[in-house]
Amino acid sequence: MATPPPNRQPIETHVMGFGEEVVRDAIQYELSRGGQVFFIHNRIENIQEVAGMIQRLVPEARVGIAHGQLEGHQLETLMLSFMEGGFDVLVSTTLIESGLDVPNANTIVINQAHRFGLSDLHQMRGRVGRSNRKAFCYLLAPPLGSLPDESRKRLQALEQFSDLGSGFKIALRDLEIRGAGDLLGADQSGFINDLGFDTYQKILAEAVSELKKSEFKDLFADTPGGWGSEEADCLIDTDLEVLLPDSYVNFVEERLKLYQALDALATETELMRFQEGLVDRFGPLPPAAQRLMQAVRVKWLGTKIGLEKLVIKQNKAIGYFPSDAQSDYYQSPSFQAVLLALQQHPRTFRMKQKNERLTLVCEPIPTLDAALEALHLLLPAEVETSNA
Repeated sequence: MATPPPNRQPIETHVMGFGEEVVRDAIQYELSRGGQVFFIHNRIENIQEVAGMIQRLVPEARVGIAHGQLEGHQLETLMLSFMEGGFDVLVSTTLIESGLDVPNANTIVINQAHRFGLSDLHQMRGRVGRSNRKAFCYLLAPPLGSLPDESRKRLQALEQFSDLGSGFKIALRDLEIRGAGDLLGADQSGFINDLGFDTYQKILAEAVSELKKSEFKDLFADTPGGWGSEEADCLIDTDLEVLLPDSYVNFVEERLKLYQALDALATETELMRFQEGLVDRFGPLPPAAQRLMQAVRVKWLGTKIGLEKLVIKQNKAIGYFPSDAQSDYYQSPSFQAVLLALQQHPRTFRMKQKNERLTLVCEPIPTLDAALEALHLLLPAEVETSNA
């Protein structure tokens, strides 16, 4: 995946503010070496004005206009003419994003680049540099300091990952920017934003459990009974920032590896060793990373108590018990310990039932440390003693 075709060169990428001098110089340089230029402007209503500006700046250039409202045969004729060198500059919308291979076009100027997604920009940049000649990509946008964080990160990613075969790194950065790697936080992306990560995990767990009881019941016939035999990790949902900041671990791939390693940990000893390794490699943990370590401990305790989900937001924690009212969990020592804690700490815990779903509310819970302290009160005595 990282091996480019032979004789290709990296596309030199620049993020710049819009200016007539920038546009003129970029086009004139490409024309001076006998090449052609893509100019991307994704607004049909004034694309004629943009083409007129280019004609005014570079009078010797032959300019064509392409967009999706042209008739099919007209668009085909236009594209074939550009490929055959019939004109020098193609002012176009994003319809050239895929499928067009013009080896002689080795400069692309993308206007209002901050309005495009990272994958769109990468695809459009890939329209140039398709021969052994040096190619250039100019991303025209307002000053980076005035842009939203996500827009700024997208442009910086294109500028940073301009080497050949860097598409996979861009895909990883795109996932990170849109939040797909922040499993313990509120950021999500794509269709899962509508479904919700917790709901997706719940549906998956229910499907696996159903298969264990039906089609694959013979394979799991020897599995010990009880609610704990199908125990799943407690899902954590919090509005606190719990992650490894990019200022702490700079490389996306390394952060993903660390998240995977963290997810595989099962004991406090392993977690402490993992934390010591972070400090040794990257320095003292920032607050967000410290909260991430605590979030892992909270997840472990929630799982031991028998919670399916724990929401820690707005200074309180809400624990969700198994949705199946007939579950063996409600006859287990873990649930008896929860009922005992309700009697002993009535000001801290209260039980609620809504839509036939039993929940446990605990407040005030301003921090993950407070959540840990409260969850310890809910553990069965023998589990609490072994933890101590």
